[in-house]
Amino acid sequence: MSIFSGFWITLRTIFRRSFTQRYPQQGKELVTAARYHGQHQLNRWPDGLEKCVGCELCAWVCPADAIYVESAANDDINRYGPGERYARVYQINYARCIFCGLCIEACPTRALTMTNEFKLAADSRESLIYHKSDLLAELTVGMVAPPHVRLLGFDEQEYFAGLPPTGEPDKRIPSLDGRRAPEPPWGDS
Repeated sequence: MSIFSGFWITLRTIFRRSFTQRYPQQGKELVTAARYHGQHQLNRWPDGLEKCVGCELCAWVCPADAIYVESAANDDINRYGPGERYARVYQINYARCIFCGLCIEACPTRALTMTNEFKLAADSRESLIYHKSDLLAELTVGMVAPPHVRLLGFDEQEYFAGLPPTGEPDKRIPSLDGRRAPEPPWGDS
């Protein structure tokens, strides 16, 4: 009986139209699932500073040894992240990456995520090494390109909560010299 049921399934599906999408298909973009693991992205805080603190946990956990991170210290003049350190050099070698997502799970600040971008083909091995500038999320409205001072609060709790005490988004811009925080729009409290 099992042989006939197998043949029946084959005969039933052999004439069904294929739902495989060809690439590149003219006029239609390939659709990926929301959970698809594609190109990596280094995220930013709402003021534009980088979330990556250069802890190198993603590089340690990578089974393919595809991630290379060098950290550097932040200072008040050249601040790229809110913490003590930031990733001065961040590289992912997509010739080695197996897209397992372990680096995403290891990241303590959610600085590294994976997008749905799947077009990673290249002509040479050198072009498969993505640098920090290729991986950083783009600046959106309200973000200021680093280096600059932290703009979302004067202490750690205000900054990482993302909103000042008024509950309104922070509209401050950094001072021109980059040495002192601008005055808050809500006044002293």
